[in-house]
Amino acid sequence: MKCAGMRPAAALCAILDDNGEMATLPALRAFAEKHSLPIVFTRDLISHRLTNEVLVQRVSSVPFAIENGDFQGVIFRNIVDGREHLALVKGNVGGGRPALVRLHSECLTGDVFESARCDCGEQLAESVERILASEAGVIIYLHQEGRGIGLGNKIRAYALQDGGLDTVEANLELGFEEDLRDYGIGAQIVRDLGIGEVHLLTNNPHKIESLRRYGVMVTRVPLEVAPHQGNIGYLRTKKEKLGHLFSDLKLIT
Repeated sequence: MKCAGMRPAAALCAILDDNGEMATLPALRAFAEKHSLPIVFTRDLISHRLTNEVLVQRVSSVPFAIENGDFQGVIFRNIVDGREHLALVKGNVGGGRPALVRLHSECLTGDVFESARCDCGEQLAESVERILASEAGVIIYLHQEGRGIGLGNKIRAYALQDGGLDTVEANLELGFEEDLRDYGIGAQIVRDLGIGEVHLLTNNPHKIESLRRYGVMVTRVPLEVAPHQGNIGYLRTKKEKLGHLFSDLKLIT
């Protein structure tokens, strides 16, 4: 309602079909056409807000030293859902200048406990090394565990994978989409930091397309780590079903 410039009040209701079940999208389209009503998808409304409103605010900033070098740690809060995200800034970032950027979704199991099921921890370590070696760069650590399904559901998905499903099939079996992550908040953090063209460390085309949709200039920088027995199936699924851009997936012996 606010986006439409109207008083922020509305009624929420569900539309049922003739048998009392929730109406399907084709039924909703027919209903909308009959009554001259527009249809707006939630994802489009979210995208509109992320593109046209400022939904992140800086919470704090402090020097952030790690074993191999120094960053400036900046905490951002999403003012809609309250989630906090971390940006580790190296060098003179801002002023519309380009920067090397890793947009990394939280992976407690891989980043902290070095799970053999994924390549997240290795990718993060490689990103830190490359950004510290660059003139200017940022690691944006987003609070969206398990491709957006959360830690508990991620562990449930692990159990399904142990039963024979791949990582995509497990998410679908739990009732989720293949990948629920959204990078609009990441795009807003990029804009807040004043970065011009983003040299993005990634193999994920969805991440590139998402940032571009939010008005960010992006050039891909490949980020591949050597696969091993524990994650080779996971990586092949990402390549075959999610379109990740791996040049080669030869197993380490």
